[in-house]
Amino acid sequence: MTSAGRLVETWMASGRDDELSEIVSGIPPDPDMTLRFDQEIIEISENKLTLLDVVKALGEFLTSEEDTIRTKGVDLLSLILNRCPAEKLNRQSVRVLTTFYCGKLDDTETIIPALNGLRTLTSHPSCSSDDATSIVQAIFVHVKMRVLVHSVRFQVFSIIDNLMARNRDALKNMGKAFLSGYASLAEGEKDPRNLLVAFAIARVILIEFDIAEHIESLFNITYCYFPITFRPPPNDPYGITTDDLRKALRGCLSATPSFGSLAIPVFLEKLTAGSPATKRDTLQTMSICFPVYGSALARTSARKLWNSLKLEAGLLHFSARFGPHFEQIFQPTDPLTEEEALKTTQALVATIYQHEEDAIESDDDVQGLARDVCEECINILREPEKNQAKPAIKVLCAFMSTTPSVSRYTLSQAIPHLVKLFLNPDEISNRSPILILLADLVNAARDSMPSEITHATLVPMMPYKDEVLGIVSVGSKAATSRIPAIGLLRGLVSTKMLLSDEELGFIVHSSNEIFMDEEAGNDDFSDSAIMEVLSIISQTAPQHLEEQTLPILFDALPEQAPLRDEPLQRIKVWRILLALKTLCVHQRLFEVLVIRLTTKVDLICLSTKHNSIEDTEPDAAYVHALLKTIADTLATKVDAGHPDVAKYIDRLVPGLYNLFFYSALQRERAIATDHRLVRVASDIITLVTQCVPVQRQGTFITAVFDVFSSGKVHGFAEGLQKFPAGTKLQLFDSSATTAQKNLLALLSAGVVTAYSEVLPPPPSLDVLLNDLLRWSVLQTDHYLQRESAWHLISSVLNKHADTATAFLEDKIADFWPKFIVSSEQSIEQRRRGLQAWVWICKALVVQKHTSLTRFTDNILELFADDEISWDAAKTLGDIASSDQVLTKRNHAVLKILHAQRFVNGILPRIITGAQDSSKLLHEQTAYLVALTSLIKAIPKTAYAHEMTTLMPLLLRGLELPDFDIRADVIDTLLAAAEGDTSDKNLIAEHAPALVTYMLKNSVVKEMPSIRVRTTALQYLGILPKIVRYDVLHPSKSRVLRELAQVLDDPKRSVRKEAVDTRAVW
Repeated sequence: MTSAGRLVETWMASGRDDELSEIVSGIPPDPDMTLRFDQEIIEISENKLTLLDVVKALGEFLTSEEDTIRTKGVDLLSLILNRCPAEKLNRQSVRVLTTFYCGKLDDTETIIPALNGLRTLTSHPSCSSDDATSIVQAIFVHVKMRVLVHSVRFQVFSIIDNLMARNRDALKNMGKAFLSGYASLAEGEKDPRNLLVAFAIARVILIEFDIAEHIESLFNITYCYFPITFRPPPNDPYGITTDDLRKALRGCLSATPSFGSLAIPVFLEKLTAGSPATKRDTLQTMSICFPVYGSALARTSARKLWNSLKLEAGLLHFSARFGPHFEQIFQPTDPLTEEEALKTTQALVATIYQHEEDAIESDDDVQGLARDVCEECINILREPEKNQAKPAIKVLCAFMSTTPSVSRYTLSQAIPHLVKLFLNPDEISNRSPILILLADLVNAARDSMPSEITHATLVPMMPYKDEVLGIVSVGSKAATSRIPAIGLLRGLVSTKMLLSDEELGFIVHSSNEIFMDEEAGNDDFSDSAIMEVLSIISQTAPQHLEEQTLPILFDALPEQAPLRDEPLQRIKVWRILLALKTLCVHQRLFEVLVIRLTTKVDLICLSTKHNSIEDTEPDAAYVHALLKTIADTLATKVDAGHPDVAKYIDRLVPGLYNLFFYSALQRERAIATDHRLVRVASDIITLVTQCVPVQRQGTFITAVFDVFSSGKVHGFAEGLQKFPAGTKLQLFDSSATTAQKNLLALLSAGVVTAYSEVLPPPPSLDVLLNDLLRWSVLQTDHYLQRESAWHLISSVLNKHADTATAFLEDKIADFWPKFIVSSEQSIEQRRRGLQAWVWICKALVVQKHTSLTRFTDNILELFADDEISWDAAKTLGDIASSDQVLTKRNHAVLKILHAQRFVNGILPRIITGAQDSSKLLHEQTAYLVALTSLIKAIPKTAYAHEMTTLMPLLLRGLELPDFDIRADVIDTLLAAAEGDTSDKNLIAEHAPALVTYMLKNSVVKEMPSIRVRTTALQYLGILPKIVRYDVLHPSKSRVLRELAQVLDDPKRSVRKEAVDTRAVW
């Protein structure tokens, strides 16, 4: 017996894949197979075994009288064919196999393996046109799709798809036979995977085949699926979505204009009787189909389509036919459907008029639907205060994005009508809604313009700008119509090339008058609207604001701070500064802002009057507001990536150093020594130095460290104020004042943003860093000083962690035992030491430094110290939390997934420690505190996999005396309640205990913290939504009883939550 015969007989007996692999490739799947077949197996791929040999070996099986054997024989041949290299099949082989398989389609037992074989053959390059015709004819004659399962039907569609891709001309030549046969084949298909293939085939047929005699049959087999209502089952192995089917079907529906006359009635029917989702699907499909169906059909069907489309908005129309009553013709089911209806209206109008564009020379040439709809909407706009005016203007706005001729015609009808209505004395009370409608139309005209426009005459609003500007001027003078008028003005100034430079200048002048008019009764809304208009102008014509607006605003700022008993003056100052912050983002205006405000700051801070007055708080608050305005504007510029920020390293930063250094070193009572002013000045320095290029930053950092090493301020803090010879800053000297110590914040602000290459490496800075560390623990007298020192240390370590080994080793060996572990230090100093340790750890965490574990191990060991264990526990959350120092913007070294790595390393140890009953009670409590602090600081995904273990520990955390910790625990539980099914199942397991704890924490007698009471009530309100009724029912009466007491809570916010929660229960 030949090797092929033995393999075939073995497969027929076992059905295993091993023999199949041997036949095709000759590669045994395991050593045992090698021993069995040895050298007798010859690879087909090496021409030592041919398909003819396989067919001969299969001969008796392919013609067997027994159905099972015959089926397996054909199946084996198809499987071999599927795996056989394509080059081993010649033209004759394909022809013979095609004839064989087509003959097997008539056998109900062999139809499935025969289809598998034909699918392989139809994808083979040697499959000819004659073969394709034979296959299709055999399928049409013998294959009954309704009796086949969906997977077999998929093989049939795949065969047709292969032939459509490779032998399309042969199918075209079949003509009527193919089209009618395929229509019968595809009719009634429901499987989504099969439909995707069927829709693809149908689209090709509709586009490329002669379907003149088969339009109705093809229409029936495609439109019967519209609209798609398929919803994918859970865990669908094919991943087919509703959108996939919807897009494929739309490809068919929009494939040929021949469908138009048949499709329009279907669309209208679906719009009339469909659900909101069906209506949106229909509207979207119509928008796609209209351009294909053509302008002729769209024009003849326009009135019917419009009557259906306008049912999707909210418009009342005066019907002359039925006398003086109103007919509801616009009834929107929801905003989304209304939006789609407007888009479909746009597509309809564009389809009708697109091909007539060149022939339309005047407004009178616009006839048909566009004219009728405009007249209909204009009639409704005669009563602009009515609810129907809004849908009417939306329709007109939609027309603006159709064709240029329709857009021009719409404006020519609507703008003069609304302007005339505004100027009508009888309509004075309706001026506000008229302006709102005009603003919508102007915005639509602006948005319809191309992104690049070459000439002002192409701007749609150009013929009407004078009339519109006139009514804006009138409307802005009345308080009732001022905000709508400014909204209309915003649309005008944001339209490219509409307004001339002189007109922009006039608008700025008018806006200034409105803003500064104290009798106008402006509020925050009108101020914001005016500022938005001026901001838009500042982007293209900043000279008008520089010449007109800024002088007015700066003159309105007082030279002296408003007194404590002048609240109205303070409000005025805040209003002016808010306006300056909004307007002065442009580089030309920001430069003016910096000069004017820093000058005012210098005058106030260096005034000699502070030596004689006791109350300097008003002046300090005023200076703080001025500096904060600069900082906020600068932050906006940095976020926008403005290139001019970097130049202020020379124009702004030196002046700040000069003012604050001079105040701290030479003045006895200077308001610039206030820590709040120092902080906001530090923010300004940080924002500027973030944007400075490396080379300039290098010289700046060198100067900063020179101040640290020598204390000399000459050359560094040069400015208007001159320092006496020999003036030095001795930060670490015991005689240094609080004002002098605060200056570290200004120096640190410039260092934390430095690139790593411009920072000296730690070996050269070890003395400075050690001095800063000890100083922050022992000598500082304000948190600003300590924070600045820690930020500087952390930033330097982060950027030079690889060369800081000696410094880190010294901290573990010396600093930790002396300043944190040692009980000789005061509690306050030990806490400061811990916070310094946190910032060292943060520098290592974001770098994934190998020394981090040793630093965190020390913290965990401190849990045994009852005196400071809670403080140590809370630091783990501080380490994991994000901050504003170690960021990309500050050029810190950040490695991907650093937080996850830290959590994965520390969280299991914390959980183990909290569960260890052998530890002392205060140590277990410390682990609980560490757990709550950590999970509060990290994203839920970092601990979600541990929720089963965490839940009992979180419940214990609700008994801790620290109210902030309890609130953090409840916040964590709230996040878990919004999670997946497994989280909700876990909550159900602990529901009785959760109810008890939440009730206890919601009563004011038990819980004084408003935050805890509020979050506890919120969680109680969520439980009934995620936990089964039978689980919570035993607790229902108790919850309602105790919530009745919470309704008397002294805080309104708590009472509101109690009402909502009780309603849920």
